[in-house]
Amino acid sequence: MSHTRTTLTRRGLLAAGGALGLGVALAACGDDKGKSGGSEGQAKPGKSGAWSYKDDRGTTVKLDSVPTKIVAFTGIAAALHDYGVEVKGVFGPTTTKDGKADVQAGDLDVKKLTVFGNVWDQFNIEKYAAFGPQVLISTTYDAKGTLWYVPQESASKIAKLAPSVAISVFDRPLSKPLQRVWELAESLGADMKAAEVTAAKKRFEDASERLRKAAKSRPEIKVMAGSAAPTVFYVSGTNLSADLEYFKSLGVNFVEPSESAKKATGGWFETLSWENVDKYKADVIMMDDRTSALQPADITKATWKKLPAVKAGQVIPRSAEPILSYAKCAPLLENLAKAIETAKKVG
Repeated sequence: MSHTRTTLTRRGLLAAGGALGLGVALAACGDDKGKSGGSEGQAKPGKSGAWSYKDDRGTTVKLDSVPTKIVAFTGIAAALHDYGVEVKGVFGPTTTKDGKADVQAGDLDVKKLTVFGNVWDQFNIEKYAAFGPQVLISTTYDAKGTLWYVPQESASKIAKLAPSVAISVFDRPLSKPLQRVWELAESLGADMKAAEVTAAKKRFEDASERLRKAAKSRPEIKVMAGSAAPTVFYVSGTNLSADLEYFKSLGVNFVEPSESAKKATGGWFETLSWENVDKYKADVIMMDDRTSALQPADITKATWKKLPAVKAGQVIPRSAEPILSYAKCAPLLENLAKAIETAKKVG
């Protein structure tokens, strides 16, 4: 099997079974210490003035004016919405099967969006072309800058219709992409001095300090990041994932799968059978909250129910693909800090 085919298969693992390590397959060789620059144009949407933005691939997109017909990965659109920048077209998990907003849609009014693809490998190119996009924005989970949720087989066709911007969340702490989206929103005309915006950033900073103190005062509390599928259980390592790297930098004591166990997934996570779900001892378990993953309330496996952390009620959600705004990320730190502060030592 060729390297390319293997990569695509691993990329699809997320959609197929709620794989924990986002972009599992995109763990391509090389590192993501690529160039990243700030926003260059500060014009307000609808006003005259050129716009440019240097993304995390080192690519600078230049337009004659600040774009208003933006198409973005749903999570990016949700983050920009928190800064007052409205994205009209999206792709990626937007609505659930019952038509409600997906967890990755944040506070977006999904009924008002033009959706080009709601699931993995789905992207309506004809609809996208008719929309007349000025720019496409997504995250990237590899060192090559592959656009998340843009189907590889049609990526070249999509690229011809509008320039793209990539925000990297690969092998860097959460604080970095948060800052990059802040800069992006500012370039798109957001008022970054608005009270709710500055308050959200302050809340994130306070939450970071709270988590740091909690981790320092309870170093014995072991945290495991997991994701469930019907036939297997995934245990994430802290490397590569932006949220876990950041939490670890604040001192959180994580379960770390061995490097040999993670090798098959490009370094992202270890796959366990449900019979072996008790391989690692943990006091708190963070569980993937994406709709692609099996949620704790729906897990019927006896081995799961016997885990000390589960029996103690010490299971909390994990946003494995965080919405990259300070408003959405602050609660993630607060919830983890509270779990560590109040956890009983059971693992």
